[in-house]
Amino acid sequence: MTITALIVVFALVGVLFFFAAIRRLRRRRVLGGVLSGATALVLILLSLGAALIAANLRTYQRLSFEQPAGELQLTRTGEREFNAVLTYPSGAHAAFVLRGDEWQVDARVLKWYAFANMIGFDSAYRLERIGGRYSRIEDERSQARTVYSLNPPQRVDAWELVHGYHSWIPWMDALYGSATFLPMADGALYEIKVSQSGLISRPLNQAARDAVGSWHS
Repeated sequence: MTITALIVVFALVGVLFFFAAIRRLRRRRVLGGVLSGATALVLILLSLGAALIAANLRTYQRLSFEQPAGELQLTRTGEREFNAVLTYPSGAHAAFVLRGDEWQVDARVLKWYAFANMIGFDSAYRLERIGGRYSRIEDERSQARTVYSLNPPQRVDAWELVHGYHSWIPWMDALYGSATFLPMADGALYEIKVSQSGLISRPLNQAARDAVGSWHS
């Protein structure tokens, strides 16, 4: 809502300055017309920029308490090869072929200070990628790797803007990546949740619990 208000305010004030520029130019007040026109252009560009950022932030999910980010179902198809189906809380799902001993999901988290939360800037997260990984470093270096993006490329990315100008945004508390990984096993079902501290994953069925139990031992 805050960003929407900024878009509207910048656009309306920009339009007012635009009409003021036209009136001044008609009265042959060239300097005043040019200044009003330049101001109108800047405000309209700011409105467009805010609209692009708002569109990108819609790819992030609001983060309050620990909440579901998805469920991952695994089916073995070969030696160290699995079909993985990631189901989002909305019911949408995506399928991947993962190779390795473990699966890993990565996310980006944008966390604001409390006063920024009060004016509408909620902490947010976005799942970024999913991939297979190997337990042994030697296998990571020599075996086939599988990794997939969970979001299409964005023309304007709020994460990149905040990362590049972090020192200019005093209401930003934290900007960080988070990852979670657990072992792959035939028939295993895992839940993926996200909290203020990052991603958390837990087994949901016996196959997953057995895999985690033997993985820790």
